[in-house]
Amino acid sequence: KEILPIALIAIAFIVGSFLYPSLPNKMPSHWNIQGEVDAWSSKNFGVFFFPSITLGIYLLMTFIPLIDPLRKNYIKFHTPYFFFRTLFVFFFVALYFYTLSAALGTNININYFIIPAISMLFLLIGLFLPKIKKNYFVGIRTPWTLHSEEVWDKTHQFSGKLFVAAGIIGLIGLFFPKYSFIMIIGPILSASFISIIYSYFIFRKIKGFNQNL
Repeated sequence: KEILPIALIAIAFIVGSFLYPSLPNKMPSHWNIQGEVDAWSSKNFGVFFFPSITLGIYLLMTFIPLIDPLRKNYIKFHTPYFFFRTLFVFFFVALYFYTLSAALGTNININYFIIPAISMLFLLIGLFLPKIKKNYFVGIRTPWTLHSEEVWDKTHQFSGKLFVAAGIIGLIGLFFPKYSFIMIIGPILSASFISIIYSYFIFRKIKGFNQNL
């Protein structure tokens, strides 16, 4: 299974190295909400930083379960966790290719790339969340979800729906360019905040029920 994310990262390094002679000395590194470049980086940084940070994130997500006190739980969601890691690798590699394309002069508004990319990222995260079991590194990790397996499961089932909805709203934002940024960031932040609040209230509800027993 690991061949897929490793191959994606290797392709990023190979493509970047192949295009290196053709790239300008100054490469775009950041865009504002209007889709305009507002920051630049050196060619060396632009070509090698993105695939390197992608490799770092992949290795971190691959090996960090080894130091998790709840590492045995990863076996219960091994396949979803693999797709979860691969999804992040694919996202960063796609962003890297867009950056290379922009540096070569391709005139594509980044909003038409980043809005659907982020929307699909969180939509798929929402599909994965209910399958994630309790651990210290992945998922909605609050004092209340980590305290109770039941709170963890209920919170992730609920949060999964929120993140899927956030992703769908973000995609709809493509049809409203003036509000597209708000329609992706707002729902994602709301979904994250509501998930935290929900975990607290479901904890209190379960705790109160157990006390009544």
